[in-house]
Amino acid sequence: MHPITYDVAVSVDGFISGPAEDISRFAHDGQVVDDYRQRLSTYATAIMGRVTYEFGYRFGLEPGQNPYTHMKTYVFSKSLECPADAQIDIVSDPVEQVIADLNETSDGPIYLCGGGAFASALLSLGLIDVIRLKRAPILLGDGVRLFQDKTCAPELFCTHTRDYGNGYVYQEFRVGTPDP
Repeated sequence: MHPITYDVAVSVDGFISGPAEDISRFAHDGQVVDDYRQRLSTYATAIMGRVTYEFGYRFGLEPGQNPYTHMKTYVFSKSLECPADAQIDIVSDPVEQVIADLNETSDGPIYLCGGGAFASALLSLGLIDVIRLKRAPILLGDGVRLFQDKTCAPELFCTHTRDYGNGYVYQEFRVGTPDP
């Protein structure tokens, strides 16, 4: 079994993007970003929802293109349309079964890429094992929340904290169990 890890930047007030999906106030360079990129290299599989995938279009991602070429990427959607030669897999099957299959077949850890709604759905199903937060010293006031649905509140166990200075803090939490 490979862990599913939600590794995401978040504002102090709990948003992963601001109004109109603005991410401009988050760090785009520096040690916190370098460490994130290093962690990205350790994941074998990426999973995300349609909205997160299409967010990449704003930065030059073409429909069907894999945003993480070193990972096998799955986009969960019932409406996303991509060319026949897409480099991603579009999944419309029940999330629980697909995730169970990925846990068995992935070549390594699974990266949950953004998306407060998709992350909420996975959390409520008990499918997130680790949450890695890159907390930024900003207040966004509105936008996409870390978790859109506030009804699921599993116990979290902090396993690592790093202070980058200037208010940037990295924290890693294991979800639901004190020990692996």
